[in-house]
Amino acid sequence: MGGFDGYEKIKLQIVGGKSPSLYVNENSSNLYDSGVENDWVDLDMDLYHWTKALRPVQWYPGHIAKTEKELKEQLKLMDVVIEMRDARIPMSTSHPQMDSWLGNRKRILVLNREDMICTADRNAWAAYFARQGTKVVFSNGQLGMGTMKLGRLAKALAAGVNVKRRAKGLLPRRIRAGIVGYPNVGKSSLINRLLKRRMCPAAPRPGVTRELKWVRFGKDLELLDSPGMIPMRISDQSAAIKLAICDDIGERSYDFVDVAAILVQMLTKIPSVGIEALQKRYKIDVDGHCGKVYVPSVVTEQIDELIDIFLISCTTYL
Repeated sequence: MGGFDGYEKIKLQIVGGKSPSLYVNENSSNLYDSGVENDWVDLDMDLYHWTKALRPVQWYPGHIAKTEKELKEQLKLMDVVIEMRDARIPMSTSHPQMDSWLGNRKRILVLNREDMICTADRNAWAAYFARQGTKVVFSNGQLGMGTMKLGRLAKALAAGVNVKRRAKGLLPRRIRAGIVGYPNVGKSSLINRLLKRRMCPAAPRPGVTRELKWVRFGKDLELLDSPGMIPMRISDQSAAIKLAICDDIGERSYDFVDVAAILVQMLTKIPSVGIEALQKRYKIDVDGHCGKVYVPSVVTEQIDELIDIFLISCTTYL
């Protein structure tokens, strides 16, 4: 799969971050019919073992506990809920309590950053979620792709609200839609694109939105922007590492070198893509290097380049 979420919780599901013997095989929900899934099964198994030696990645800012309680109350008022995930890691950005929070409410799943995955993976995820009966919209919040389709779908799903109100002799009201999801998956950027103006603070880092905010979209729709919701404790450390790699979790929660080293290890498991890309970018042979050795080598090489540039600059002005 695109990104690093190939078979986490699909082909293999880890329960409570425990041993690999507790992985559950779900053949009926394979994304691909070919043998390519074996590479992703092996990669997730390796990732599980690599993370065991690291300090656990945990991130739960103080504002989340407060707003989580408020959000659950607001969700009771929603006609439709828009759940946003990162298209690169859609299973790792699935909140384990989301189903219980939403109950039977109508839901639209938005996979943001579709520009960062290939067409084959996009189609595979679309087919997978279609089999689950989930309505999916792929979007690029930065460019606005998918936003108009999302607005139309939200209104269509909740159209029955005002039909029932009219039957009771009540005036129609705006449809209420809540946008929820992990930190930094693009919730506020999507709202700004829908409204075609900056109504919600947005930045390419987690934790920018810290409170609930209602905004109006035309005459018929109200949107609730919410802070990123993340579990109090992340038991699946493979998922936590993927969140760190994709910048969907606070930087203070992990060691940059550890995460970079694991990323190198992951890339070397995909020789036709990862090894070639690393060698082309950093001009350092990956073969024979583990991530812990390769990352310092890259840093040293970059420092040497900076020193050379600095010395050339100094010579120019002397």
